[in-house]
Order: sequence, then C-alpha cells, then structure tokens
Amino acid sequence: MVRRLAKAVLTVFLVTTGTFFLVRLLPGNPVDTYIQTQIAQTGISYDAAAAQAKNLFSLDPDQPLIQQYATYMLNLLHGDFGNSLLSPGTTVAQVIKTYLPWTLFSVGVATILSFMIGIVAGMVMAYRRESWIDHLLSSIGSFLHAIPNYILAILIVVFLGVKLQVFDLTAARGSYTPGVEPSFSLAFLNDIFYHATLPILAYLLTTVGSWALVMKSSTVETLGEDYVTVARARGLSDSRIRSGYVGRNAVLPLFSVLAISLGFVVGGSIFVERIFGYQGIGFSLYNAISGRDYPVLQGIFLVITISVVIANLLADILYSRLDPRIRVRSDKARAMGAGDSGGAGDAGGGE
Repeated sequence: MVRRLAKAVLTVFLVTTGTFFLVRLLPGNPVDTYIQTQIAQTGISYDAAAAQAKNLFSLDPDQPLIQQYATYMLNLLHGDFGNSLLSPGTTVAQVIKTYLPWTLFSVGVATILSFMIGIVAGMVMAYRRESWIDHLLSSIGSFLHAIPNYILAILIVVFLGVKLQVFDLTAARGSYTPGVEPSFSLAFLNDIFYHATLPILAYLLTTVGSWALVMKSSTVETLGEDYVTVARARGLSDSRIRSGYVGRNAVLPLFSVLAISLGFVVGGSIFVERIFGYQGIGFSLYNAISGRDYPVLQGIFLVITISVVIANLLADILYSRLDPRIRVRSDKARAMGAGDSGGAGDAGGGE
C-alpha cells in the first residue's frame, strides 16, 4: 500500500508538471487573447488594450517559465490553485466547487444506470447464446460502443430537439432553471433531472453497450468453470446458480472497471456539456481552453488526475477485497518468499 501511494503521489506530480508546460504550448496566451478581443469589439488601439490587460491580469507571460513553475508549485503546496484570468476576483477553487457537482451528478447517474442495465443485458446474452436476442443485443451493444459520446449528443439534439421537438433544448440549457432556489426539495430535484436528462442519455447510451459486452464475456467464461458444473451436478436450481455462483463471480472484474470509470467522470464531459449547454466542469474546461485561462486549466486537470489516481487505488483495493482468490494468491506468494529467505539464511548459517 505504501508503494502504491508513493506511485500515486509521483503520478500526480508528473501530470501536474506536464500540464503546466503543455497548456503554455497552446497558441496565444490569455493576455494576447484579451487584447485581440478588445480591439475587435471596441476598436481601441493596441496600446490601450495592452494597458487594460496589464491592469486586469496578474499573469506575466514574459516571465521565465521556470520562475512561473516554481511559483505555481509553491502555491499548490499551500492549497492555492490561483485565480481565474477570465473572471478576475474568482479563485480556481470556487470555479471547481461551482461546476464540478453538476458533472458528478450527470455522469455519475449515467454510469451507475448503464452499469446496472449492462449487467442484466450481458447475462441475458450469455444465457441465450446464439439466439436472436443475443445477436440483437450484441449488435446494438457493439454499435453504441463504437459511437463517440459527442456524436451521439449531436444526433440527440438533431432528432429529439429539432426534428421531433420532444425536448425544449433552450429551456434545458444550464444545470438548473434560473431563479429556482437550490434546496433538498422534490421540485428542485425534478428541475435538475430535467436539465441533466439529455447529457445522462448521451452518457448512458454510449457506455451501456461496453458494459453489456464485457458482462457477456465474463458470464460465458464463468459458466465454463468447474464449480458451476459441480453446482449443477448437486441439483441446485438455475436461479440459485445464476445469483450465487455465476452472477456474483462474473461481475467481479466489472467492479474494478467501474471504479476506474468513475475516476474519469470529471474529464469525460467536455464535448457533451458544450453541445447541450450543461454547465458542468466540462463546460468550464472548454471555456478555459478557449480563453487560455491557465490557472483554471491547471486546476481542472489536477482534479481529473487526482480522481483517476484515487479511482485506480480503489479499484485495486476493491478487487482484492471482493475476490478472495486474489488474497489467497498474495498470501501464498508472501509465504513462499519468506520460506525462500529463511531457507537461504539457514543454509548460510550451516555453512
């Protein structure tokens, strides 16, 4: 565990360092972007726009990169993510705190729903192998798995919003209706679900196919295990075998994948949220990229990195706890290692 934690800390450090330098390789910088925007919108001179930018931004793009990096890492050690360049006076922590919960809500709900539906569909395909329902569900799952979520989001906008007009795209923009007071009430819950319906639908449809196909493969493999054959020979009912032997063991590999998928919740929403106008962390990340808001970019990428690293740690721990065979193999390996070292020590002492 100590070794895993050390690797996690090193990963976060390397990604944070890489992000710092990579975002500065983007063409242009926030100061130049602001100057060009002011010239185009107001018609003022370059010198006047540059003077405004100097007073507005705390960033000096001409400062040596090493000095900028040292300042940034020192601030991080004190828990300071910096201030947004596009929204002066707003800290990066406030931006993340404002937008992150809505992404966690929409993508999290979609991930859990697709996981549950995929497990059921996968087991149905495995138990009805080579039947028409197996071929139908496998084809649908492969088709949905192959479509990127932003492509499906565009199709949803075109058909549900424009062609069929079953959903008011304008009213559904944002994370909740302006003027509605956030509270733990049924009315507010209905409102946020209304705004998150289309993003949830896009995430669900593009992930449920992969869960179903993986569950089918795992179930088919489990059905061929010896303990399933023994359970049938003992005369156990099919329902008992499905729940107590096949289903529980077939779903084990999927739990670790689920934990990792939840880690990517933060970073997988940029295009979908932009298409639907859903104001989550992906929407904020897109605006930060467009405006070259370095502090917000670095803060969001840091949150993504930490979430993925923690998810990988949880996946390792969760799988070893859910599957006793992993612990048994680990214990045997440690025992064999201790035996080998003890034997070497005894041999050395005899000599």
